Amino acid sequence: MRPDTAPHPAHPPGTGPASPSADPRAALLQDRNFRWMIGGSALSMLGDQFTLIALPWLVLQMTGDTLVLGTVLALISVPRALFILIGGALVDRHSPKQVLMITKYVNLVLLAALAGLVFAGTLSLWMVYALSLGIGLATAFSIPAGTAMMPSVVARPQLQAANGISLGLRQLTMFLGPLLAGLLIALFGAGDAIKAASDAPAHANATGIGLAFALDALSFAVSAWTLSNVQTHAGMSPPAAAPQAVLASVAQGLGHFWRDSELRTCFLYWSAIALFIMGPIHIAIPVLASSSPQLGAAAFGIIVGAHGAGTLLGMVVSGMVPRLRFGSLGLTILAFDAIIGALFMPMGLITAVWQGAALMLVIGLLGGFMQVSVFTWIQQRVPPALLGRAMSLFMFIFMGLAPISAAVTGWVMKSVTLPQLFAASGGTLVVLAALALVLTPMRRVTDAAPAMR
Repeated sequence: MRPDTAPHPAHPPGTGPASPSADPRAALLQDRNFRWMIGGSALSMLGDQFTLIALPWLVLQMTGDTLVLGTVLALISVPRALFILIGGALVDRHSPKQVLMITKYVNLVLLAALAGLVFAGTLSLWMVYALSLGIGLATAFSIPAGTAMMPSVVARPQLQAANGISLGLRQLTMFLGPLLAGLLIALFGAGDAIKAASDAPAHANATGIGLAFALDALSFAVSAWTLSNVQTHAGMSPPAAAPQAVLASVAQGLGHFWRDSELRTCFLYWSAIALFIMGPIHIAIPVLASSSPQLGAAAFGIIVGAHGAGTLLGMVVSGMVPRLRFGSLGLTILAFDAIIGALFMPMGLITAVWQGAALMLVIGLLGGFMQVSVFTWIQQRVPPALLGRAMSLFMFIFMGLAPISAAVTGWVMKSVTLPQLFAASGGTLVVLAALALVLTPMRRVTDAAPAMR
């Protein structure tokens, strides 16, 4: 193994990071190679937020059907969850940069096609389904590729600082992106280019929605160019594993997680949250904005942006007071979830943008604080050899189960009102937290790493 003070093979003289004794973040920002990567990544993440806002708005303008909206979101999320492990295996067999570059070109083509169809007024519902499915499949490969990219770009001592910068930028884009997208759709909403499934023209938000998709496509084009300038370490990829070995390793990880009672309890609890809570959040909030005369596309962007700002603030607070607890870590998780549930219940009754933004800001603050704590706990709890599989399972819970919940929510909303849905969803979270407190070992989960068994 080469010493950490050896020259970084990915950096020509004069372009690499500063001395290890320097501040890690300052050293990274002086590293031109890292700047190429993080700049393109931030631009791509910002573009993703435009599609996150524009796509639900597009479906609601075309059909006004919450079931169709749930189906579109499921077509993106379910393939992403089902194929993410295969995507990880391909990344192991090939260069993460190569896989990521391909996904950027695929997304560029799909989003450019979606924007062109909106502008041309020839978009039909089956096209939305097909393009959504393609976006979901591409994301299944881009997520593991992007995750595996960082260790092959920066030196090992700088990984924590590099990931911190990346996570912070991600949350910043989750705050700014929805605001900008909502304003774009509101300002350029005149037009009649969207066609519904029945071929009857819908008349609102066509120009703004098309521009949102076009900007996301442009972000993929620019980020592909910046990625082409990133140099990676040589010889960093592990040897390829046979497909059967990959499946066997997945089974081994699942077995380990099931035998760990506290880990099993947490994963099951988070699965219940994904099923009962995440769907209403993804479906009900855009419906609330589109159906209320006091709200609209800009309000939708502001409310979602407030949640992103709260999440970023929560992560900052977690870094400042990492040991803030109500007893144990498990009790803190349950207490915060109960508060989030209580705050979510009145969302269906809001009559002004500031009310929804305030509620989602606090919800994001609590969620962002616990997100950092949960990730740290998993990293401490799970043996390093199983950590990748643990995080894959965690992502599967929220990427695989949440879209199922979204599809079910779209069907349920045909027979319940928005205030009833928000109240039931928030109340369910409160009940789940109470049941976990009384019936499960979650209250005994602590920050300390378990003793070696």
